[in-house]
Amino acid sequence: MSCLNWILEKPSFILRGVNISPRSFTEMNLLIGLDVQNPNRFDITLKSFECTIYLKNEEIGKGRLKNELLIPSSSTTQIQVPIDAKFKDLGGSLKSILTGGDLPYKIEGTADVRTAFGSLHFPFSREGPIHLGN
Repeated sequence: MSCLNWILEKPSFILRGVNISPRSFTEMNLLIGLDVQNPNRFDITLKSFECTIYLKNEEIGKGRLKNELLIPSSSTTQIQVPIDAKFKDLGGSLKSILTGGDLPYKIEGTADVRTAFGSLHFPFSREGPIHLGN
């Protein structure tokens, strides 16, 4: 176990929104809004972020952050992660996304963070309800 594991509190990722942009009759771009909470008293850099998103226990797609992002100390930063999805992958979730309401979600993946003390790679998982208002 490295010294960084004792110093660094891992950031958390909370799903805040889903935006849909149709690409064709069968495919769409999803842009998920996430709150990244940095509980540390020092800045961290999110070097890489890959995730799988589930709505109503159905996998709807995978995404990754394309650029590094600075997350200031003791703060929450909103990020957007593109997800490629097909309409068929959304199953029963599509109606809820389009009409609003509460939808159970799960996000899981891996993140790499860099600090002044070193770098750390860690898995994460978070689930809960998301309110999709229109």
